[in-house]
Amino acid sequence: MTLLLNAIEKLKESEIKTLVDSRISEFKQKGKKSGNEIFKELSFCILCANYNAERGMKIQEEINDGFLSFSRSELARKLKAIGYRYPNTRAGYILEARKFKNSLKKQMSSFENQIDLRDWLAKNITGFGLKESSHFMRNVGFTNCAIIDFHILDILAKWSLIEKPKTLTRKKYLEIEDVLRDIAKRSGLNLAELDLYLWYMETGKVLK
Repeated sequence: MTLLLNAIEKLKESEIKTLVDSRISEFKQKGKKSGNEIFKELSFCILCANYNAERGMKIQEEINDGFLSFSRSELARKLKAIGYRYPNTRAGYILEARKFKNSLKKQMSSFENQIDLRDWLAKNITGFGLKESSHFMRNVGFTNCAIIDFHILDILAKWSLIEKPKTLTRKKYLEIEDVLRDIAKRSGLNLAELDLYLWYMETGKVLK
């Protein structure tokens, strides 16, 4: 782990820290916005499951308020026209999640523990598991849940900190999250910040 910690420390002393800090600030500001803006971020995270984050960001920009108002067929047609991979399924997920649009922000503040909020999201938002719930939470300012995608698995395996699992069960997800918590603590970071540094190490980008 020492080598990885040293690599993270070098990034913290570089211009990448400015990018990471700026992105974290954006996330915190997003969480203070209206319920409609938060729901649009939820819709983005539904789209991003097993999909390219950069393409998802472009789709989010193009559809924008359509996440709030389009019918299922309108949203599916728009996603298909843009070239999205799962237009019908994810349009259905977004329309189903819309029942929480007006209560989501209040619901998010009702949990004292971020892990409890994540479990609620994973249970109630169709298309969300622990990863997608953590992604959404990070993007609206929460900092205590890990987004364990294949990039993170790859980098942890590459540094011999885990054996890459064949399937990511809930138990395995939480075990790997504990590894990430340890790295974050030793690095003087929270899990949201650590995710951005690790993502940069693996992809050369600081995205959302």
